Order: sequence, then structure tokens, then C-alpha cells
Amino acid sequence: MRAALILAVLPLAACAAVPQSLGSPVAASTDWRQIATPTDRDRLRNWRTAFVKALDQARKAGHSAEIASEGRLLEPDAALGPVPIPNGPYKCRVIKLGAKSEGLLDYIAYPAFDCLIQQEKQLQSLYKLTGSQRHAGLIFADSPLRQAFLGTLVLGDERRAMQYGRDPDRDLAGWVERIGDRRWRLILPYPRFESTLDVVELIPAA
Repeated sequence: MRAALILAVLPLAACAAVPQSLGSPVAASTDWRQIATPTDRDRLRNWRTAFVKALDQARKAGHSAEIASEGRLLEPDAALGPVPIPNGPYKCRVIKLGAKSEGLLDYIAYPAFDCLIQQEKQLQSLYKLTGSQRHAGLIFADSPLRQAFLGTLVLGDERRAMQYGRDPDRDLAGWVERIGDRRWRLILPYPRFESTLDVVELIPAA
């Protein structure tokens, strides 16, 4: 088996219903360090630098009030533990912080979409089921405060997630953290498109 992350077929972006099964992503190891690309290990190592930089960019662009209104969601050191995040359906809301290049916005908050976290043998998987940009990947154990996420980005009407490690522009790497009662987040430092940091709020749907 190749030392890579293989991601399953996903439903169409327009389909809001949570299916009974999305198939099983397969990994050659339960240790994310054995799977992550060198670039993604670097992104994960420097997550806090990305978070602080992104907040500074957004505040300088006049979004201090919006940042403050989100509370712990947009505080770098808000992780509470314990892990893992519970399986089940979630409402997930993406906030993009810090423009990657001139002409882009330094703060964008999207409405909530549908996400699913489920067990995949010894690991968990996370799927963003709706929206034009959809995360698909696996959640790995890391520390008492957080879990690691590795996956890829599914765009538009694509029905199959690309294999992790095949296209650096689609690879995703982040941290899953609990930040409150029934409130989690996925931190994605230095995504390839648009922003310096993406924060995905995860609230149980049931």
C-alpha cells in the first residue's frame, strides 16, 4: 500500500443530505507524520505564526469587531482538550483570514454548511458535504489538546477527492481543537488559495 492518503468518493456539492456511508479513506499509517508531505509538516509546525499574521491582516483591514465577536473561535491559544472530536453530523462555518495576495479580502465569513465526522477503523474522517470548496480527509491522534487533519480540497461539481500528496495546491493540513462546550474548530494554516489562515467552526448538528 502506498504511503499516501486515499480519499473516497463524495456526493455532489448540491446534495445536502448526509448519506449513510461515504466509503472509507485509507491510510498507510495511523501516524500523520508518516503521511504528511514536508510542506504540510511545515505548515502544521507554523500554525500559530499563520494565525497571528492572519489576525493582524484582518484587524488592519478594519475587521476587529468581527474578530472579537467570534470569541474563542479566533483566539490562537483557545484549545481546551480533550480529544477526540465526537463522530456525527456537524454544521461547519468557514472564516478566511488575511489576504494571500493584493485584491483579495482580509476577512470573509461564510454561512454554515453540512459536515460529517465518522469513524474509519482506527482513525476518523471529516467531510464537508456542501459548498463549492469541500474538505475531505482523515483525523489523526496527536496530543491531549488537538488532533491532526490531512486531506484534500474538492471543488465545484467534482465527485471524487484527489489523492493526498498528488497536487500540492489541493492538499490540506490542519489542527482539530475543542474550544468550548459543543464547539470545535479546524485550523488550516497557509492554504493554497485566497487566505493566510482558514478557520472552520464545527458545531454538532444534533
